[in-house]
Amino acid sequence: MSKGFLLVVSGPSGCGKGTVCKELFKRNEELIFSVSVTTRKPRNGEINGVNYFFIHEEKFNNMVENHEFLEYAQVHNNYYGTPKKFVLEKIEKGEVVVLEIDVQGALQVKKAYPEAVFIFLLPPSMNELKERIIKRGTETEKDINIRMKNAFKEIEFIDEYDYIVINDKVMDAVEKIETIITAEKLKVKRHKNIMEKIIS
Repeated sequence: MSKGFLLVVSGPSGCGKGTVCKELFKRNEELIFSVSVTTRKPRNGEINGVNYFFIHEEKFNNMVENHEFLEYAQVHNNYYGTPKKFVLEKIEKGEVVVLEIDVQGALQVKKAYPEAVFIFLLPPSMNELKERIIKRGTETEKDINIRMKNAFKEIEFIDEYDYIVINDKVMDAVEKIETIITAEKLKVKRHKNIMEKIIS
């Protein structure tokens, strides 16, 4: 059995990470969604262990102290983290685990687990990125300017990634990511016992 891997998809806010990953999971049911740990209360319809692992803040802090996260952050008074145990167990079973995350989180993951495969999702242009954020209609002009400023800063970290995928058309971006997954599955380092299989 070949060893699995962690695929990290990140990029600036508004680049379409969520939309692309949603389509990716629709077309590739064998991919494993990286379930995050959170201290926030479950919303209606959310299932523990499927949408999130819901825990108390005290337990979250213990997990931080015990280095049990690949990355974690505080968002709107709640904590979110990527549990190392869940990801590594799936990888050992030969699964491909997909983590959709912001650039800061991806850089934390790279420090904790550099063996992961990192994809930077880019908009066709920064003007297009701004248009997409405006079209969402959820941000004030001040918020939009902050997001754009952050996006320019985040793009400076592109050299930390293994691949770039330009999200011009969603399905094109999905197909490129599928190609990356196929190529990564065929890497020699993931098939340590290939010679034994061929010889026997």
